[in-house]
Amino acid sequence: MRATILVRPKSGILDPQGAAVETALEHLGFSVSGARVGKVVDLEVASDDPNEARAQVEKMCEQLLTNPLMESYEIELHG
Repeated sequence: MRATILVRPKSGILDPQGAAVETALEHLGFSVSGARVGKVVDLEVASDDPNEARAQVEKMCEQLLTNPLMESYEIELHG
């Protein structure tokens, strides 16, 4: 099963990359605010059971793919 993990800085956490993107867009003439930069992780999980696959991906997120103190994540499973 294929999984996509969307990782974002938690609300209230300093996001220097987001600030840099916001500043650059403003310099280019775009009126923006609140830019946040995250990451996307795509991977294949060796399971056909959606519940088992989600449990595996959640464990991966907690142990390696995210910093649970600073980041939140959202899991999308694709059959």
